[in-house]
Amino acid sequence: MEHKRSAGTAAWSGVRGGHTVAEGEVMIQKGLQDPKVKFLREQLEKAGCKITDNFFKSVRCDTPMSGFFCPKSNGGIQVCANNLRFQDEVTQVLIHELIHAYDQCRAKNMDWGNRTHRACTEIRASHLSGDCHFLRELLRGNFKIIGHEQACVKRRVVNSMTGTNTNCSKIAATIAMEVVWDTCYNDTAPFDKAP
Repeated sequence: MEHKRSAGTAAWSGVRGGHTVAEGEVMIQKGLQDPKVKFLREQLEKAGCKITDNFFKSVRCDTPMSGFFCPKSNGGIQVCANNLRFQDEVTQVLIHELIHAYDQCRAKNMDWGNRTHRACTEIRASHLSGDCHFLRELLRGNFKIIGHEQACVKRRVVNSMTGTNTNCSKIAATIAMEVVWDTCYNDTAPFDKAP
């Protein structure tokens, strides 16, 4: 597997020392039964994007990330089994990365090298996947009563954009994110509202 750092997207849970690739495959299969994962897969199919049998892969990653979406032809979603410990983490990666896949599918002209395109899909994935729900943030040690969700989304967007693209500085990522924030944060497709 060739990892395209500048062309893919990534989610990182901050946990290392997880599972083998084979164990990861089992966890992916279990995660595919999650109602939100099923819904996103159905929406991809409805949008005209077929999901092949090898779209979801368990891999070993040498970098500290949970998983990533490869937008190149049939790249699919790769889950870094060795960096994940719990089933919930694997399911969360699937949801996050499926939102990227959905964005790629519906945009048709998605340019992963364009910082504002990338910021938009990262905003949507962090917001709509549940990555920033209060309990998840609390478990990460981020305690903020008011505005925690938006602060978390912004932090995760900048971290993802700078962590997977060495040509993107924190300042450039922040500017790109702010340019598209209102539009992309309020875009809840394919959901009726943010879950």
